[in-house]
Order: sequence, then structure tokens, then C-alpha cells
Amino acid sequence: MDNKIEIKDLSLIFGSKKGEAKKLMKEGKSKEEILEKTGCTVAVKNASLEIKPGEVFVIMGLSGSGKSTLLRCLNRLIEPTMGQVFVNGEDITGYDDKQLLGIRRKQMSMVFQHFGLLPHRTVLSNVGFGMEIQGISVEERNKKAMESVEIVGLQGYENMMTSELSGGMQQRVGLARALANDPEVLLMDEAFSALDPLIRSQMQDELLLLQEKVQKTIVFITHDLDEAIKLGERIAIMNNGEIVQIGTAEEILTRPANDYVTSFVENIDRTSIITAGTLMFKQATKARLKHDGPETVMRKMREAGVNVLPVVRTNQTFMGYVYLEDVLKLKKEGKKTIEDALISDVPSVYPDATVGDMLPLIKDSQFQVAVVNEQNHLLGLVTQTSIIIEATGHNEEDINKLIEKANEL
Repeated sequence: MDNKIEIKDLSLIFGSKKGEAKKLMKEGKSKEEILEKTGCTVAVKNASLEIKPGEVFVIMGLSGSGKSTLLRCLNRLIEPTMGQVFVNGEDITGYDDKQLLGIRRKQMSMVFQHFGLLPHRTVLSNVGFGMEIQGISVEERNKKAMESVEIVGLQGYENMMTSELSGGMQQRVGLARALANDPEVLLMDEAFSALDPLIRSQMQDELLLLQEKVQKTIVFITHDLDEAIKLGERIAIMNNGEIVQIGTAEEILTRPANDYVTSFVENIDRTSIITAGTLMFKQATKARLKHDGPETVMRKMREAGVNVLPVVRTNQTFMGYVYLEDVLKLKKEGKKTIEDALISDVPSVYPDATVGDMLPLIKDSQFQVAVVNEQNHLLGLVTQTSIIIEATGHNEEDINKLIEKANEL
């Protein structure tokens, strides 16, 4: 099984003239045209996506974009008008009420924005409430509830009334309740949006730590791009009921699908997201430490139009750089290798290093940043210009002008 959840061409229409609205939608009419002609609202339009087992998948968009509505279609709390929803490869759009109840009890649990707790009950009682409804014995449900309480770090608070807890702790109770039945999927609808910013950030961190322990498939709804980037392995961006782009944070930032996504991401701090693997260019021309002499290296530089080359061993292990002026000296001295010209004290990073990681490496260095794998084999190079562009938001022309000014001073 490749996907934990999959939706295909899912649409949701509210209104009495759904048949007419469906026909107009198939004709390619816009949401506004359908509303004007039929009075029907297209809440979700032709949505398709795939979510992998154990993935934290974020669906984000502004208010009214359809993100929370789409989430509720996944467990059929809201009935889709068209399309299919698959869970573990099974099409659940044809399930009856009894089958759906089984899905909601055993496979999917929801965590809501406003907690949905019972204030007159204790933490333990709230966490075990779903099992109580299922008729599970007090002893068994308390045992399972306590395990969930411990997972979310609330041990010692299990006998307190939920009304006595802070907002962050109440949300932990909601999370523990969702985990109590050991579901395969957690559906989290703006779960942290009602919290103060500091508590919200702490809860995001705790969710990531929790995910390392429990490895659930999590579908997380948010309107906050920073939150989406922090939590999501992949992100789906919605606008007007449609999914306009799906990708990793880096893919969305570097290759926005349209103007809407571009405007969404333009104020994001890219230094913590854009990586060396994205910025690097694969260096085709390299100098070989043991095999290439000064004459060969000079020829390679001339053909590549550069005055510096990365140096590798025969097995592609990165060793450093050689400069044209140093190679020229070796040639005049009659040297047969370039070893004496090698500059080995140079920066290198793995592909997942961010712009923020690389900025300190270029502060007092004129070298490009080498990108290597765990075996120290050279994968590519990141230019200082690329790093500065991502860090400052300036384009290459602006950067070159700044460099020219600095050289004139």
C-alpha cells in the first residue's frame, strides 16, 4: 500500500440545485458563475491528493479556502458531492453509517481548534470519553487513557478538572483523547490557532517530538504558512476551494505554481528553508589531485572559463580548490602535480544545509561552498552570490552592483 489516504476529483457543493451546479462545474464555470446562476456554493472543487503513511501533511489556505471542509470529507463528517476518498486503499465514499463509525473509532481521530473538552470531568475522564461511549470497561479505558496522558506529558495532571488547565494543556488533553484509541490517522483542524503565540510554538515543537514517538499519519489544517512550513513534510495550498499547489516547503518557495502562491510566500524567511541541494550547480569540470598536472588543469580552466576549480581524488572525494595563479607558478617551477597549489581549508556542507547554515561559511572566505555526501564525495557547488540572493532577497544584478560599489571604496 503506497498511500494511507487518497482523494480523487473530490468536490463539495452546498445548495439546492446541486445537479445544475455539477453540470456547470463540468463545463469549467468558475465558483462565482455557479453561485450566480444556481445559488450553490462550491466549497471544494476537483481536489486530488495522496498522503503517505506516517506523513505530516498540511493543508493550508485563508479563511473560506475550503481547507477545513476538505478535512471533514476525509472521514465523511461532511458528505462529498462528487469524487472518492480512499483510506488504506479502500474507497470509503460508499460506506454505510456502521462502517463509517468503525473508521472514526479505529482509524481516524480528530483534534479540534477549540478542544471540545468536558469541563466538569477530569483529564483522565476526558481522554477516555470515546472509549466510554464504546462500552469499554473502566479498567481498560483508564489504562489506555493513562498511556495517552503520559505520551503527551500530562502525567500528574490526570485527576485535575480540564477547566483548571491552561489553553496549551487543554489542547494536550484533546491530543491525548485523539491518541487513546491508537488511531492510524490524526486529523487536526487548526488545532493550535486558539493558543497564544508562545504556547502555539511550544505545541508545534511538542507535536513534532510526539510524531517521532508515535509515527502517525497526520493531516494538519492551518492558515499560517510559518506553521505549515514548520510542521509539514508536504503542504497543499488551497484557494477558492481548489488545491493550487502541493509540494515540500522548499518546492513551494522556489517554484510557486501561480501568483497566488507567490504572494503567499513572499514574506517568508527563506534562510531556514532553502537548502544547498536546491542552490548547488553540479560542477562538471574538476581537477584530479593525482592525475592532472598544471598544464591539464590550466586547459580545463580555459575551457570552462573559470580561474578556480574544485579538486577531487579519483573516487570523487572532495579535497579543496586550486587557483589559476597558483597553478601558473607550479608550471613555471616545472612541477608535475598540483598538490602544492591545493587549498584544503575550505567550507563544505551536506545537501540539507540551509542558507542560514551557509552564511557564516562565506563571511571571511572567497570560496564557493562545496556540497558533499556522507562519503565526502563532491555533489556540487553553491556560489556566494546564490547564498546572498536568498539571504537578502536581492537579485543577481543588485548583488553585482553592491560588489562593484564595495570594490570602489
